Order: sequence, then structure tokens, then C-alpha cells
Amino acid sequence: QVQLVESGGGLVQPGGSLRLSCAASGSIFSINAMGWYRQAPGKQRELVAIITSRGNTNYADSVKGRFTISRDSAKNTVYLQMNSLKPEDTARYYCNARTMPTDYWGQGTQVTVSS
Repeated sequence: QVQLVESGGGLVQPGGSLRLSCAASGSIFSINAMGWYRQAPGKQRELVAIITSRGNTNYADSVKGRFTISRDSAKNTVYLQMNSLKPEDTARYYCNARTMPTDYWGQGTQVTVSS
């Protein structure tokens, strides 16, 4: 079992920045990759960014150059630094941990980009 707790969401103006955090606990050794997904009202959940246990990263095209995923292994925490935020980034952001064969999800944190 893996438990994930997200934090750092909120309301920000267009062009602003936020940093999301996801703290993992439990069977940390079983995690192959961690990522951030988001889901806007009426839309499907989509991958935003992912980081593997080897440190490889991948991003959705819509956030490349603006978002950065990173991790602090000592704290079992993954971060998503979001810069140059746009109204279309408004969504609930979910942390994901991939193990074999189960995916674990956090409860999500709301990000709203609005003036």
C-alpha cells in the first residue's frame, strides 16, 4: 500500500506560479514512477508530468517549458513547479504512484488560474 498526500494548490492570477507537493508513505520501495495528472470539469483526467525511479521525466506538450517535476528522495516527496500559469491550467491536480500492478492516487488539490 502507498499513501499519497498532496498540497500546494490554490488560486493564482494568470502568469503566476504555484508549487504542488506530494508526500508518499507506505511501500515506497515498490514505486516505479510518480506523476501528476489533472482533471478539469467535463474533461478526462490527463497526464501532466511524470518522473521515474531513475529520474527520467516526461511532460504533456501543453506544459513543456512551464512546469517542472522533481523529487526529494530523502523526503519521499515529488514536486510540480508550475510557472506562467494559464486559465486553461485550472483543474484538480492528482498525484499518482505507479507500482506493479497497482496505481495509487492522492485526493487531489485544486488549482484555479483566474484574474
